[in-house]
Amino acid sequence: MAFNFMLPLRITQFILGLLVLGLEAYVASWWNRFTLYRSPDRVNFLIFAGIWTALIVVPFLTLTPRFFPRAAHPFAILAIEAVTMVFWFAGFIAHAVFVANLLFCRGNVCRCAQAATVFAAFEWVLFTATTIMAIMHVMRTRNGGRSKRNPQMEVQT
Repeated sequence: MAFNFMLPLRITQFILGLLVLGLEAYVASWWNRFTLYRSPDRVNFLIFAGIWTALIVVPFLTLTPRFFPRAAHPFAILAIEAVTMVFWFAGFIAHAVFVANLLFCRGNVCRCAQAATVFAAFEWVLFTATTIMAIMHVMRTRNGGRSKRNPQMEVQT
């Protein structure tokens, strides 16, 4: 029996989403408290991406194929995977450029921002992998319409 990599990938996506959310929440809090400006949009976007991933995408992609198979249409899963992959790509690139161009970056807040950029890049890599898996699933099942469930796209319990 082949090992199903989907559950470890989803757990890792969830953990990285929470890590980025926590790190960026700290950066935004510091920015709002110690500067005269509100937190930058790049920081806020990674907060959104962390919430989107940890609270919406991973639970949907993990629970829906198992408990609500009619709602787990392959094209819906592919669309959610692809949109989330684009969110993480845009977020980590914009944040990396922002952190690299800061004139003053030292202390814990700077290290948290740098760590959030790295974790966001890893999250993008994971969502790229699961998007490719979703594309392969759609390509295999496209002629059969709503064919039987693919166990490789489900989380095994």
